[in-house]
Amino acid sequence: MPTYKQLLAEKEALEAKLSEVRANEVSSVIDQIRQLMADYDLTVDDIAPKRRRGRPAGSGAGVGAARKTSSLPPKYQDPKTGKTWSGRGRAPAWLGKRPERFLIEQAA
Repeated sequence: MPTYKQLLAEKEALEAKLSEVRANEVSSVIDQIRQLMADYDLTVDDIAPKRRRGRPAGSGAGVGAARKTSSLPPKYQDPKTGKTWSGRGRAPAWLGKRPERFLIEQAA
């Protein structure tokens, strides 16, 4: 049975052989790519994806339109701390199982 040091030496030898074989294959693949690009009159721009900056098209409401965010009036209030909640998003823990106790009277 081989020892730990022997296995490490085998691993290093295999890694060296792997890098050598890869270098040889990569150079031949690059030559093939260059030949195909020449045969079909392709450029790097034809192959590489176009990089765009900013948001993807269609993500906004319109050209130059900013998203309008308005805060909602609170519907619930904790009488002990004065904290409020509008009824949207995750409910706060202080609401408990009977949130109607914390409803704020709405002026009609």
